[in-house]
Amino acid sequence: MAVAWIGNRETLVERAAAHAAALLGSSRCPVFSLDTDIHGTRAAIALAERVGAAYDHADGAALSRETALFTDKGAMTVAPGETRRRADVVVIVGELPQVHHEFVGELAGTVPDLSAKNQREFFLVGPNGASAPPLNNGRAATLLSCGEASLGATLAALRAQYRGRQTSQPVSNFDDFAKALEVARFPVFLFSGDATDGLALEMLQGLIADLNRTSRASGLHLPASKNGWGSALASTWMTGFPLRTGFARGFPDFDPWRYDVARMIAAGEADLHLRISSSIVQPQKKRHRMALIALAKTQKPIAGAAVTIAIGEAGVDHEAVFYSSRTGSLRSVDARAASELPSAATVIRLVASHVSAEAALPC
Repeated sequence: MAVAWIGNRETLVERAAAHAAALLGSSRCPVFSLDTDIHGTRAAIALAERVGAAYDHADGAALSRETALFTDKGAMTVAPGETRRRADVVVIVGELPQVHHEFVGELAGTVPDLSAKNQREFFLVGPNGASAPPLNNGRAATLLSCGEASLGATLAALRAQYRGRQTSQPVSNFDDFAKALEVARFPVFLFSGDATDGLALEMLQGLIADLNRTSRASGLHLPASKNGWGSALASTWMTGFPLRTGFARGFPDFDPWRYDVARMIAAGEADLHLRISSSIVQPQKKRHRMALIALAKTQKPIAGAAVTIAIGEAGVDHEAVFYSSRTGSLRSVDARAASELPSAATVIRLVASHVSAEAALPC
């Protein structure tokens, strides 16, 4: 089975890696898109430093909102295990990614040890018609809504009503929410950057801070992408900065706007794109000629790619280390269906071995 291509022609992985390294060495503004495990992320960042590339998550918008909350404003958060054990009021803020629905169902099926009623109460903040992840035994979350108002506006109204201030439109079921908070011992707000804008996340943290003036409350961050958040953590411990960091000036430089890889490609700023993902790469529209190096789990070359190298899926074809939102830490995962496909980290290190250590950095 072919696993590497230069253009549409089959070749050895070694030759494809050497050609990719040559393209990286001649590039003046390379960019990397990551959707891989911790090992793949570490290898990609090391290569980015070597060639002066900028790197971002493959779907970086939601992840950028989440990292901005912590880098710009700060947040009061709690671990998932503490939420399972202690939270007696659970408030779901906006729409949560599908991958976290099982966790919410688990919360509904367990009893906290800090509860006067020996059960959890669930609320959902969102527009009319919003639905929470499935709860057990036919239970439903009480909707806190301001009609069709945005999530940020609804949180602002909820915060204002809690402080006894007037609002242009009251929040539905606010009295039920207020009564639940009066007897609550540990309310927790579940949030993600997937369908929540930055202003809403900031307003949520303001509400949590208000609650902590007289009692206690916290938030539980459920990331839009587990791979993305793992990569953000790996980037932080390697460079001091999360994703959307670049090495164009010879040292790590964090700029969430400048190093937004999707924006750079759309604006024609990049001349080479290295995409690392186990899923098939869909080439992005670009205004100028740009070389694409694709590392993906595929049986044929990616359309428009100068180099395609097939890689295995982390945790399926090979062992991996991921961020786990159920534990709030990293965990190792055995291969579910081990294959001979190389890992992203293995291929990236092979490419890096062909890059000259004395290569001039891009301008």
